[in-house]
Amino acid sequence: MSDSENLPKLGVNSKGPRGELPFYGRRKGRPLRPQMQTLFDESLPQIQVPQDIDTLDGLFEDAPKDVFLEIGFGGGEHLASIAEAAPEAGFIGAEPFVNGVASLLRHIEERAIGNIRIWPDDVRLILDRMPENCLAGAYIMFPDPWPKKRHAGRRILQQSMRDRLARLIRPGGHLRMASDHPIAKTWLLAEAMADDRFEWLAQSAKDWQQRPEGWPETRYMAKGVDEGRASSWFDFIRK
Repeated sequence: MSDSENLPKLGVNSKGPRGELPFYGRRKGRPLRPQMQTLFDESLPQIQVPQDIDTLDGLFEDAPKDVFLEIGFGGGEHLASIAEAAPEAGFIGAEPFVNGVASLLRHIEERAIGNIRIWPDDVRLILDRMPENCLAGAYIMFPDPWPKKRHAGRRILQQSMRDRLARLIRPGGHLRMASDHPIAKTWLLAEAMADDRFEWLAQSAKDWQQRPEGWPETRYMAKGVDEGRASSWFDFIRK
């Protein structure tokens, strides 16, 4: 079975419970190497989030008290690191890019990580089905900035996304975001600050200029530093 054939039947740009969902990102890059294709075909079905999810009960073997969501995990390096550091918690990763999903599967296999579940598609297709206050936190790390003004409607933190996250993140939970693109940084911070359901925890400039303790550095972040791109880190709490 090929990687494209193994995607959920309710895919992006298909008719879902809310009709057509426009999708603007990439679905596939280079063809997967045989080893990665095997992981995609054989390992993904074992840890894939069901598309009809309406409860987190039974999703993880040990029924974790805290469950976190990463939206757009890219190659999965950040998600694998935080999941490995907190084996008592559960983590859901959503990513529609086939090659990124395969990369995370490789991290999971090589590091024997058992507390990650994957939704290999547009996260909007499951957010409305998930139960209220089910998340201890959510991560949006280095999202596509969509810098052109005419593409502003494609940026991740729209009003509709804030509404969904406010419903899912329990009071006291966190919304954690990072970017190294000036337009994305401004957008993420302004949109979150405009929502009175979330409170920014920064007390000084170093709280957003320096990578907070416990937020792992990835190769992408290190590359950005080498290329002179300064990252910003935003930590909000759900009121």
